[in-house]
Amino acid sequence: MASNNGGWQWAASTGCDAQPWFRIFNPVTQSEKFDAQGKFIRRYVPELANCPDKYIHAPWLLPRSEQVRCGVEIGRDYPAPIVDHVLARKKTLAMFKRVAG
Repeated sequence: MASNNGGWQWAASTGCDAQPWFRIFNPVTQSEKFDAQGKFIRRYVPELANCPDKYIHAPWLLPRSEQVRCGVEIGRDYPAPIVDHVLARKKTLAMFKRVAG
């Protein structure tokens, strides 16, 4: 929607922003901050419904024994991560630094 154009630009750090740094959102951190018990995840990702709170935001960290107990196998029932957010953030900041000078 055009009415949310500014919101999307703000979230992507591509629009006008008073912040003097690049904003890079981490989906795990955002999930922990705004849905601590993982209610949204449990509702819309039923494969993780039995996942302990400790791992609900990063289920790929579930030890094998917990995966068996919860009935979810990472890589089979729920995909393994394809992005390492810590590494991606570092690379992105380095790239922005090179471009911004």
